[in-house]
Amino acid sequence: MKFKGMIFDLDGTLLDTIDDLSDSMNAVLANLGFTGHTVPDYKRFVGDGLKKLVIRSLPDGASESLILRAQKMMKREYYFRCLKKTRPYREIPEALEILTSHGVKLAVFSNKPDALTKKLIKHLLPGKYFEIVAGQKRGVPLKPDPAGALNMSALLGIAPKEILYLGDSSVDMMTAKAAGMFGAGALWGFRTREELLESGAGELFGSPCEAAVYVCDNTNGGFK
Repeated sequence: MKFKGMIFDLDGTLLDTIDDLSDSMNAVLANLGFTGHTVPDYKRFVGDGLKKLVIRSLPDGASESLILRAQKMMKREYYFRCLKKTRPYREIPEALEILTSHGVKLAVFSNKPDALTKKLIKHLLPGKYFEIVAGQKRGVPLKPDPAGALNMSALLGIAPKEILYLGDSSVDMMTAKAAGMFGAGALWGFRTREELLESGAGELFGSPCEAAVYVCDNTNGGFK
């Protein structure tokens, strides 16, 4: 297998965003008079877009009007909190340097709103690592629908089978499979080894640099 490109999930893969997400949603819930949740709870709630996070956080049976209200509040709250505690995972900058130095084309694809995805990358992983950074946009279905990933493949000019898709959840593995890409699991993220394996991960990596070396070992030039 020869890789020419790599697509990264954002939350739980490149960046540890869980504390800012938890704090933001709990602030919204407190404002609405509801009890908040723990960080382990939010690790299960995230991954399918903002609306799903809000629905999972609200009490069962919440009305559509309450969901929409909480969603608007969460967008505002998280926009101002998203850089308070969020940081790249250990080894991420080093892994990106390894990959780009070997000519691997890189992209970011998230279910987080597009503006927030770009804001986080701009502030926390500046530089010319990524050729494409994209989050949730109107008209583009959320992962695990493969449309966004396939569009990235076309923009990168790389066949899907030559792209390794790295993520930390079943949503990412399903996205990779549906797009014809090689799905690999990030064990440092929000979900479990079992979830990643059950959803079809072709490889599991314990660290970002391990993933980078694997990709570079499987390029046309190999790791040097």
